[in-house]
Amino acid sequence: MRRAEHLNGHGRKHPGGPRLIARIGAHQAHFALEIAPGRFEQAECFAGGAHADIHELGRAYLERLEGPAPIEGAMTLAASIDGDQVHPTHRGGAFSIDATRSAWGLQTLLAVNDPVAMTMALPHLNSDQRCQIGGGCARAGGMIGLIVGRSGLGMAALVPCAGRWIPLASEGGQASFSPANETQMAILRHAWKSWDPVLADRLLSASGLELMHEALQAEAGLSSSGPAPTADEIIRRGIEAVDPVCERVLTCFCEMLGTQAANLAVVLNATGGIYIGGRLARALGEFLPRSGFRLAFERGGRHSGFVTSIPTYLILTDQCLLLGAAHLLGEHLDDQAASGQLLERIRSGMGSFTPAERRVASLVLGQARAVLKQPVAGIAARAKVSQPTVIRFCRSLGLQGLSDFKLKLASGLSAAVPVAPSRVRVDDDIGELVGKVLANTGAAITRLHEDLDSRALERAIDLLAKAHRVEFYAAASEGLLALDAQHQFLSLGISANAYPNAQLQSIAAGMLGEGDVAVVISRSGDQTEILEAAHTGLKAGAGVIAIAAANSSLALCACVVLDLGRQAWEGRMPVVSRIPPLVLIDILAVGVSMRRIKAAGRSDFPDIASKCE
Repeated sequence: MRRAEHLNGHGRKHPGGPRLIARIGAHQAHFALEIAPGRFEQAECFAGGAHADIHELGRAYLERLEGPAPIEGAMTLAASIDGDQVHPTHRGGAFSIDATRSAWGLQTLLAVNDPVAMTMALPHLNSDQRCQIGGGCARAGGMIGLIVGRSGLGMAALVPCAGRWIPLASEGGQASFSPANETQMAILRHAWKSWDPVLADRLLSASGLELMHEALQAEAGLSSSGPAPTADEIIRRGIEAVDPVCERVLTCFCEMLGTQAANLAVVLNATGGIYIGGRLARALGEFLPRSGFRLAFERGGRHSGFVTSIPTYLILTDQCLLLGAAHLLGEHLDDQAASGQLLERIRSGMGSFTPAERRVASLVLGQARAVLKQPVAGIAARAKVSQPTVIRFCRSLGLQGLSDFKLKLASGLSAAVPVAPSRVRVDDDIGELVGKVLANTGAAITRLHEDLDSRALERAIDLLAKAHRVEFYAAASEGLLALDAQHQFLSLGISANAYPNAQLQSIAAGMLGEGDVAVVISRSGDQTEILEAAHTGLKAGAGVIAIAAANSSLALCACVVLDLGRQAWEGRMPVVSRIPPLVLIDILAVGVSMRRIKAAGRSDFPDIASKCE
């Protein structure tokens, strides 16, 4: 059934059209369109088993929409999110965010962990959507904590930063449970029969209620007649006070929850308050405020005075996940726009910068992601300017300094390139296959552009351009790279030899001399044969260029190291492992040819022009 949901006001419609907001649960999937901030329409719910996978769930909803289709979206679910990969806690296998975005026909798709999404809704809840339990007063700008549970126990936090909120994910529910009284100790002893250690979410969850009922029933010497009650039945019987054991379970549960909330408040210094949310807390309803929850919260020992001043709230609405995901998506899109505007300001303002500032601007425009990873000293070295020049460049844009500059730049870049390779799966159709391979290729080249040390590359080209003889050594699977390097150099008129055979490498290296260069390619940088060839070449007076990891044994004995980074050598993704070294060899070949042409006083070379086009 379709219905409209209105949360906190009726803002103007989003200029880019409606936004897809999805809440993917263990048994149900909720979809809605946010047409304006806090205003949801065309909401639908699908049973988790109604469709084969998340791609089909989204497509089923989108095919039934009325009006314009969304191009931006966000989904929230119980999962661990690692780059592009989402690993759901209570659903099927992992899936790719980028593949899901493509399947749903979106330009932007955020994937957010449930507790993180819920935290983003907290500052925007009104008095009808929350109720305060006990005393305390929230401090403006204070950190906020969240505890949420049903199938497990989730924790998250909101940190105030520069006029906005930054969500922090947490696995606090996986901390060990600590009993606060004899009853809780009896429950812990019972839980030890099944688990060691006993984690907090084993007890502060729906299954925990059932385990606690079992433990307290055994402690009371009562035998079970009929099937054990479910969590929902325990809550109902306890609230209606028709079952003493169930009532005792709820009391104990609320006290445990209060202790966990106090621990979180102390750890976070959460002067903005602690919120309790989720289906389990809402099901307790009015029982939670009149239980021992607040007393347990304030029983903080030496910290009791501190936690007493912190307010605790019960979240009443079930729309926090949708609202929080929508807020995160809105902020992400705003940041993207701001980042794009910042880069455009730099492009259009090149004429107003000093020559030194222009070098910084060119570095930012060409290697924005690499700039984000570098401290001020690293940026200054790459741009060949002083550190004060970098700061002046940032301030010339009206920003406070480098940190402010990076903050403005970072968010908009986060969605430009997948942060992890999109995994090709056996059930991908041809469109998905082509998209993933091309996306991985582009991502691999982009990372090479960002991670390659331009000064090391320049030194390598200098050595190669002056070399009397150039030889490429590689072993095992890298042998094809050596042969390709020989072909590329020969195609540009540069004499070169390749030795993919370990025995021939040692012989050839012994014949090198002053002015010769050996380019040694190695995935690990630790193969014995490769190291022997490199050492032999050095002893003969030749220069050695290593295409290897910077911390490898080969790198330690080389004159120049070209480090492609760990991901470039990742063998599980053929595109990611093959492309960067091939592109690097092309760069070396073209660079050497151009140096030799320039030294000869020539200005054109058709083969180079065609190579670069």
